[in-house]
Amino acid sequence: MDLSDLRIFRAVVREGGITKAAQSLHRVQSNITTRVRQLEEELDVSLFIREGKKLHLAPAGHVLLDYADRLLALSEEALAAVQDQKPRGTFRLGAMESTAAVRLPAPLSEFNRRFPDVHLELRCGNPTVLSEALMAGEIEAALIAEPVANAKFDQLVAFEEEIVIVTSARHPSIMGVGELPKTMLVFEHGCPHRKRLEAWYTKRGEIAERVIELGSYHAMLGCVIAGMGAALLPKSVLTSFPESEGLLCHALPQEEAMLRTLLIWRKDAASPKVKALMDILSDKE
Repeated sequence: MDLSDLRIFRAVVREGGITKAAQSLHRVQSNITTRVRQLEEELDVSLFIREGKKLHLAPAGHVLLDYADRLLALSEEALAAVQDQKPRGTFRLGAMESTAAVRLPAPLSEFNRRFPDVHLELRCGNPTVLSEALMAGEIEAALIAEPVANAKFDQLVAFEEEIVIVTSARHPSIMGVGELPKTMLVFEHGCPHRKRLEAWYTKRGEIAERVIELGSYHAMLGCVIAGMGAALLPKSVLTSFPESEGLLCHALPQEEAMLRTLLIWRKDAASPKVKALMDILSDKE
């Protein structure tokens, strides 16, 4: 049983017979008769009581008509939703924690203002986790730091971040040899900021004696203030940290100081919700 069978069945009921149903559907009468017979055989019930050329709905026909109306209405609703370019439904978006905390409040607030009927769901994670979730269809788009390794993604530059190394305010400059803290404070593997900090140590011939993985920027910065080690993060994160006076911010050389955050989505599969967010991010300035 498919939708075309139900559409033919409903037309026969509404038009009061095979002849008028065939006219309304622009089909020959024999085709309508055959399709109705095939539907009855498939369901193994009689949908009509036949009195000569007259058809009356049988009890099973009454039951099926109710379902046919609902199923056909639902199919029309689904078609309209797919073809409609207005964002609707649930928008599952992924983002790195720093982006979610500092950069997203304004654009998501604007998104909610423009599309109040869309339900936003946000998942935080590192680029590897979010890329895998995007490929699995668990989210529709994600905001992650470059580079994007998977060629199956399209992308838009969303933000450009200045990154800095932070230490306790009591720590001297880290630009000299041997002056880097012996402990790195980082997120889990896959975090682009962790990779940058590890590269910074390696480039200067330094080896961290300890690596402490933490789950949030506020925990990381608290440990930095306590003198436990160094962290690398977007400078914008510091604007939302109330105890930033306890931190010493070390600017990086210009060629190492910037990191772009990209909005990514499955190639050639930007939904109306993703396109709406793209427009907002493009207008952010």
